[in-house]
Amino acid sequence: MSATSVLDPREARARARAGATDPTAGWAPGHTQANLIAVPEAWAYDVLLFCTRNPRPCPVLDVTDAGAWTTELAPGADLRTDIPRYRVWEHGRLVDEPTDVTPYWRGDLVSFLIGCSFTFEASLAEAGVPMRHVEQGRNVSMYVTDRACRPAGRLRGPMVVSMRHVPAELVPAARQISGLLPAVHGAPVHAGDPAALGIRDLDRPDFGDAVVAEPGDVPVFWACGVTPQAAVMASRPPFALTHAPGRMLVTDVRDAEYRVAA
Repeated sequence: MSATSVLDPREARARARAGATDPTAGWAPGHTQANLIAVPEAWAYDVLLFCTRNPRPCPVLDVTDAGAWTTELAPGADLRTDIPRYRVWEHGRLVDEPTDVTPYWRGDLVSFLIGCSFTFEASLAEAGVPMRHVEQGRNVSMYVTDRACRPAGRLRGPMVVSMRHVPAELVPAARQISGLLPAVHGAPVHAGDPAALGIRDLDRPDFGDAVVAEPGDVPVFWACGVTPQAAVMASRPPFALTHAPGRMLVTDVRDAEYRVAA
């Protein structure tokens, strides 16, 4: 079964729980996907403040109680098992990338579910905007930029962006369509020369895979929910759990619930 044949969010989560580790782009089209960061309760306010001060890369969709592994975004889901791959951080250092973080779970962890740009890909595709990474069976390309996020408490770090190659004539449509979904990053932060974001080489993403452009494509960059992981690396909290880049929690929420009026 291919990733793109997973049409139901519960089926998608069951697939992740069973050990599938594919990127979730194209999974359950029309349903919202979410990034995860879970931190000890003593760091939760710092994360909340960081997200509040940096809403483009870190739009919060839900925050759990300490120790809880469930979310109203996906009733019946388990945040410890239902993401295809996780990352475990200790003092800013990546120590493991398991498919199940139950052994690492702690009673003081507060989880933040953050909007993901995979959510609006179905709308882009419906408008004829090609998803090159999906076509090529690759993870989306993600880059650390030279744009610093606004610091918050003990957290600081650069903004991370995801990039999609978009035909030049479709860039305005991509901007307009994604702009109607600010809860999942909204409109691009930049289109064109990657050097404007401090990105030196598109063929060497910091996260995800390099994606091949087609003639006439323009690189378009959206703020990315991997930004909290860059903050973890820069700020070195004692412990954190996150999703692995490109591997999200597929929720039951329909994209349309986050779409604002044109």
